[in-house]
Amino acid sequence: MVNDAAGGRGLRTLVLGGARSGKSAYAEEVAGRSGPVRYVATAVPDPADADFADRIAAHRVRRPGSWHVVEGDPITVLGDSAPVTLIDDLGTWLTARIDARAAWESPRGTVGPDIDALVAAVTGYADRLLIVSPEVGLGVVPATASGRLFQDEIGTLNQRLAAVCDEVVLVVAGVPVVLKGARTSTGSGIAAASAAVAAAGLGDVAAQRVPASDSADSAGRERPVHGSGFADSAAAEKALSSGHDADGGATPASDAGATAAGSMVGSTPRGLAEFDGTTPAFGPVAAPDARVRAEGEQRQLRLTKPAGALGRLETLGNWVAACQGECPPHQFRRARVVVFAGDHGVARHGVSAYPSEVTAQMVANFLAGGAAVNALARLADATVRVVDIAVDADTDPSVSAHKIRRSSGAIDREDALTEAELYAALAAGRAIADEEIDSGADLLIAGDMGIGNTTPATVLIATLTDTEPVVAIGRGTGVDDAGWMRKASAIRDAMWRARPHRHDPFALLRIAGGADFAATAGYLAQAAARRTPVILDGVVVTAAALIAEMLAPGAKRWWVAGHRSTEPAHPLALAKLDLEPLVELNMRLGEGSGAVSALPLLRAAVAALSEMSTFGEAGVSTAESDSAAPEVVS
Repeated sequence: MVNDAAGGRGLRTLVLGGARSGKSAYAEEVAGRSGPVRYVATAVPDPADADFADRIAAHRVRRPGSWHVVEGDPITVLGDSAPVTLIDDLGTWLTARIDARAAWESPRGTVGPDIDALVAAVTGYADRLLIVSPEVGLGVVPATASGRLFQDEIGTLNQRLAAVCDEVVLVVAGVPVVLKGARTSTGSGIAAASAAVAAAGLGDVAAQRVPASDSADSAGRERPVHGSGFADSAAAEKALSSGHDADGGATPASDAGATAAGSMVGSTPRGLAEFDGTTPAFGPVAAPDARVRAEGEQRQLRLTKPAGALGRLETLGNWVAACQGECPPHQFRRARVVVFAGDHGVARHGVSAYPSEVTAQMVANFLAGGAAVNALARLADATVRVVDIAVDADTDPSVSAHKIRRSSGAIDREDALTEAELYAALAAGRAIADEEIDSGADLLIAGDMGIGNTTPATVLIATLTDTEPVVAIGRGTGVDDAGWMRKASAIRDAMWRARPHRHDPFALLRIAGGADFAATAGYLAQAAARRTPVILDGVVVTAAALIAEMLAPGAKRWWVAGHRSTEPAHPLALAKLDLEPLVELNMRLGEGSGAVSALPLLRAAVAALSEMSTFGEAGVSTAESDSAAPEVVS
């Protein structure tokens, strides 16, 4: 429970915001971090109002199934204690009270006794309490008398509650702005973040900085600020729920932020230990060379075939030429597959048909050359590298130089990563891309290995494509119906945690992704920045690609989709990226196997454009010369 240091009671938080501001989603996220939640729903559905019923239904879908939902008067509900109570919202409560008193045409203050009773109930309540209420004072003056009455009464109610609450947060366009915060040795720490919140309005992607005097750690170092509006957002978010300072106070063992780091065996993983702390910077990526692409298109017309006769092989060849900056393009000299391996805490909760131990065993199999991707790569003239990013075991030193942690967090109940781990994983992926390109790779493929990794992949894709969980969930490694139901529940709960951050790629990776996803995203973004083409694999890699495109807008123009997986989320991600797969073979293995299977097609496209003769070189007549009719002289 989050306590007020002065009185030993639960912290009171008032969350204000306009219509569709994100105030409810924000309050739900904060409440959910503090333990079991009693949700007081004040709205009463009206069967005749379909739009309002839809809004209520959307709120119900967002709430975890473990929450206890009470539909009733909050004054009565607050007579009983609960670890965490969330009241949402006071607008519908006040409307019901005005209706009950038939006071829409009455003088101001008619519902005063109801307001008095609610404020008294809040003041006397001893446990953690969050209250959501509409902020209408920033809007225009309503045109109707009833509208003006409601505006005045809700304004009075909000002011009185703000006076007795420890924290007041205004949510504007999904960004929380702290108006009032408690700061004590065991307080919420919101005041510590208020200066950074005042710098809200930051871009969704860019990691910016505020002056150290406004947002600094105990050593005086500046801390990054993202679109969430918090300085050192991971610590600030924990402070919102734990009651501890954002600048390094300890958190309870039950706190999600504390468990996100997981327990380490032995020394800190090398990838994290060697990370210099610099926030990885990505930016817009220039497109492949349009002039060379046009040269390819013109050359296709001169080759010994009817125009367009090779179909998509022609457009693929032109794309490779544009990526290489030369026409005709050269055949790939060093195609390289990098398999990013990592475990996920959610796998411990029955979402996969296989135990997590399989991940480490498969890493050894990759090294021995016995996996499917190894066999397919040998046929396609590619080589394979496996990298341990977050395997929940000790692996061969040759693959663990970039290891960030042992298993990412269980995203249905805790963050996948800490802020430092997130940045270290992104930096690792970027470094791996640089290592491969500097060693001569001219085509890259990303593969994945991790039991349970289709669960975070589905969460990321469904969140970014605004898709209902049940539509996006697949069988992964082949779970039975009971496993599918457990997976659906985990994805639903993880999406509830992820949705408020759907415009922030850093937060999405930290909350609902994992170290392997972050490393893959950094790898894909850096490959594009280094003007190196990539073949994407299945649902896991494509989920990371969605994030990479957010980090480095335009990166997707350097990628081609190798195949379409049987996982339902994969077509959704491909459509979001506007990528059409090269093959569709009902594959769902991962490892990079689908991308490697498509590699021969890409080689064929290069060979056709670079090795075929032109009509002139072969002495073959063109269609125009064949169709020219001889002149008839009479």
